[in-house]
Amino acid sequence: MSPWLPILMAVPVVGAIVVALLPKGSDKLAKQLTLLFSLLTLVLTGVMAAGYKPTGPRFQFAAEYDWIPSFGVKFGVGVDGVALVLIALSVVLVPIVVLASWNDADGVKTADGTIVAPKRSVKTYFSLLLVLETMMIGVFAATDVFLFYVFFEAMLIPMYFMIGSYGGAQRSYAAVKFLLYSLFGGLLMLVAVIGLYVLAGSKTFMFPELVGAIQDPAMQKWLFGGFFIAFAIKAPLWPVHTWLPDAAAQAPAGAAVLLVGVLDKVGTFGMLRFCLELFPDAAKAFTMPIVVLAVISIIYGAIVAIGQTDMKRLIAYTSISHFGFIVLGVFAMSDVAQSGAALYMVNHGFATGALFLAAGFLIARRGSPYIKDYGGVQKVAPLLAGFFLIAGLAGLSLPGLSSFVSEFMVMIGTYSSEAHGSGALTVAAGISALAVILAAVYILWMVQRTLNGPTAEPVKAFKDLNAREVWVLAPLVALIIGFGFFPKPLLDVINPSVQATLTNVHVPTSTIAEKGTGQ
Repeated sequence: MSPWLPILMAVPVVGAIVVALLPKGSDKLAKQLTLLFSLLTLVLTGVMAAGYKPTGPRFQFAAEYDWIPSFGVKFGVGVDGVALVLIALSVVLVPIVVLASWNDADGVKTADGTIVAPKRSVKTYFSLLLVLETMMIGVFAATDVFLFYVFFEAMLIPMYFMIGSYGGAQRSYAAVKFLLYSLFGGLLMLVAVIGLYVLAGSKTFMFPELVGAIQDPAMQKWLFGGFFIAFAIKAPLWPVHTWLPDAAAQAPAGAAVLLVGVLDKVGTFGMLRFCLELFPDAAKAFTMPIVVLAVISIIYGAIVAIGQTDMKRLIAYTSISHFGFIVLGVFAMSDVAQSGAALYMVNHGFATGALFLAAGFLIARRGSPYIKDYGGVQKVAPLLAGFFLIAGLAGLSLPGLSSFVSEFMVMIGTYSSEAHGSGALTVAAGISALAVILAAVYILWMVQRTLNGPTAEPVKAFKDLNAREVWVLAPLVALIIGFGFFPKPLLDVINPSVQATLTNVHVPTSTIAEKGTGQ
């Protein structure tokens, strides 16, 4: 057994305990220790990832420990390529969020200069960040279905308190709405997990042993429904998406990054691994209804984003559109589309993370999330304006930036998929392409109104990015550009896992290079 994943999960927990036990008034030390432990986790993840072999066993760095032996529950962890890149996304974002959140726990500034005071201390905020990091690593690493469910639910707790205690004026409403939606989905998943355990009759929750255990098509459909609805809420997918704009708008910028950039990916990750592989017949039966929901999400999210006047709500609605693309790629049942969907999960985290953080820096200076309160930012803060522009262009999937590669692979993989001979997926890909035009509208409208035009009077007092803020945005922009031109390292890790998924779903696979999207 490999100790790597248990160590990665333990380091942030130890850090959270250390930070929580600091004496009152040690705010600066709490921030420094949180940054230190998050960087240590990043370094250890990098060392572990260097030993990953894409052509080796599917689940690597595996470890199993008996947890509840009487029910066959194990603390089972291991990573395939998709899980590895999502863990890497998580541990990259956390130290960036720590730096970005240096002042988040001090309160939220409003347009009239007043501060919405936090309900809890600074050290509590940063302790919650580290606890959340452990949960994010654990949920992607879990190979025991019951353990996955525990992490799936437990990660709600730190995020609930981060929104409800440190967010904006409507933070309590947003936090409760987020929690209720998520708990409803989690309850359905729990019923499905128990049903899976009973019907499989294998006395285990380990994922590899449960693949192919349910043969009855009717039972597959019921269990699939329990898992899928929970993941659709988490993703979020239309029509169970309404919690996201409120939560993202009220959360501190750093918490919003982790919410949209990582936590929501648990939904699409779960669809790719659990829905497809545990219930392949049901997944095929429900493919077209889910594709319809995905297309609606793509177009609906883009259209509603155009009408938003609040920057953070606009970004949240763009994410609903982007998650529609990811779900479309997952259920297109082709290797190109699914590899694109997995790559989109990572690239969306970097692009949307950068956009949320740049917007957060603007809001911290002005005290208002409303686009109408800005104008001419590029004249007084050119560096901040430049980062905001690049992040926005990544949001509309400009060629040369990372999101373009993902979106292109999803659309071409869906268009050329042979999973359904009716041509319905070709139509779905064609309709989804309209979102490319809509994305240009909502992003360029926001950028033009914010950065260009006459300089609003309060904006004239803006200061450009300081060194800490540059260190927040520069790595994300570098990753956006780097993976835009050279996505091969990520695809080399992702592709074998996608091939394994499609094999378990009994869908013929082909090499990505043969379809002309390899790089």
